[in-house]
Amino acid sequence: MTIVNGHSGNSKIDKVDAQTPENGDIVGNGHQKHGYLSVQGDDIVLNGDPILLKGAGLGGWMNMENFITGYPGHEYQLRAALKNVLGVEKYDFFFDKFLEYFFTEEDAKFFASLGLNSIRLPVNYRHFEDDMNPRVFKTSGLKHLDRVIDLCAKYGIYTVIDLHAAPGGQNVDWHSDSGNNQALFWEHRDFQDRTILIWEHLARHYKDNTWVAGFNPLNEPTDSQHVRLLAFYDRVAKAIRKIDPHHILFFDTFGYDFSHFGQPIPNSVYACHDYSRYGFPNPPSEFIGTPEQTAWHEKSFHRKVEYMLRHKIPIWNGEFGPVYQSANDGLPNWKELNEGRYGVLQYQLDMYARNKTSWSIWLYKDIGFQGMVYVGEETPYMKLIKPFLDKKKRLATDEWGCDDTPIRRLFEPIEQWLVEAAPTITKRYPPTWKPDIHVGRLMRNMLLSEELCLEFADYFADLSIDELHDLARSFSFENCCQREILCFWLPDWD
Repeated sequence: MTIVNGHSGNSKIDKVDAQTPENGDIVGNGHQKHGYLSVQGDDIVLNGDPILLKGAGLGGWMNMENFITGYPGHEYQLRAALKNVLGVEKYDFFFDKFLEYFFTEEDAKFFASLGLNSIRLPVNYRHFEDDMNPRVFKTSGLKHLDRVIDLCAKYGIYTVIDLHAAPGGQNVDWHSDSGNNQALFWEHRDFQDRTILIWEHLARHYKDNTWVAGFNPLNEPTDSQHVRLLAFYDRVAKAIRKIDPHHILFFDTFGYDFSHFGQPIPNSVYACHDYSRYGFPNPPSEFIGTPEQTAWHEKSFHRKVEYMLRHKIPIWNGEFGPVYQSANDGLPNWKELNEGRYGVLQYQLDMYARNKTSWSIWLYKDIGFQGMVYVGEETPYMKLIKPFLDKKKRLATDEWGCDDTPIRRLFEPIEQWLVEAAPTITKRYPPTWKPDIHVGRLMRNMLLSEELCLEFADYFADLSIDELHDLARSFSFENCCQREILCFWLPDWD
């Protein structure tokens, strides 16, 4: 298949008019009269017929991430800074409109027109519970989740509800929104108890909705002892199944470590996240399809899915996909770099097809870094924050896909000093991280980024309600561009 650089307008949605599925009438809360998806052997099935889930993750929506929408640091820090600048009324208005415009019926219609049939919905626990008022479920958090699930159902798209950020932080990354480098979820029973309550509420609310494919209880949990994760999975499965015995449970682990897992929980899917080192710029490794490169991908993937193959259960790749360069990066060969990354994607999709793998690419929408669609450069939001985005790039504040070349010389002596002072840092959990990652996470992605939240919020100072509305509307489908390769080639790969 020929791979072509470039972006398009809305031509695909003009050509293909997505139709509401014909296997049942829409009833009640946007769901249809058909059976639940379930697990049968190594297949996900609908009424006994195998189905492969193919879709994307709606990252940056109900769980915001810095590289997806442009802010620094962690979501709760950004929200606090903006509330201080805007005041409660304007703050509530802006984020309600942001959540509304990020995914509308036009997005659902377009997504279905591509032939994709599933969306993973990452959510942050803060939409459902407040740290200062724990154990009180906020039904307001269901407003936009219900809306998007119903829109997806209307166009025949299954949804997987993914708790991407749990109380206390189930992993050590920015996307668990804990604000620190420790996964305290595993250290305090109270955080786990609160998470169980959240899932009980969600299970109760969605138990009759057959367009919800299932529940993803934790995204990328980093339990250094492993056994606490297994105990929690057993507990959350029993809690959900007591209320909702039908929906599939989608279980993550960190990286590909299933070494401590025993027998699979019935009617469950176990997820891998299959990012390729050839899809990122730090350091750049161009994929040209050599035997060594393809062999690396085969070995890496099969190591991640060995548990699924051994137990003869379905394979679901919950996240994968390269990041992409643009003309704004100042790299003369940015188009060639993207060609190599599209080549990575092409090889991975072929590999998944050969191994009967369901998949969810990361991600559907962002501001131009990785998404299938992205906010246009001439929108009010992008024009407002462009100077800040340039500064973030120079400082390498975001961990995901950043190129730290401009500041690497500053940090290498610190990394060397740290290794000499405490050699055990080379074995610190997770073991796949080298000292430079630990240093970058603490100094740039946390300390520096936390301070930069105040500067980012100042861009919103004194804006009117109408101006805030225009900023939020920048994320609407009609104001987004489409990454041609991902939108028109990705869904056709069988």
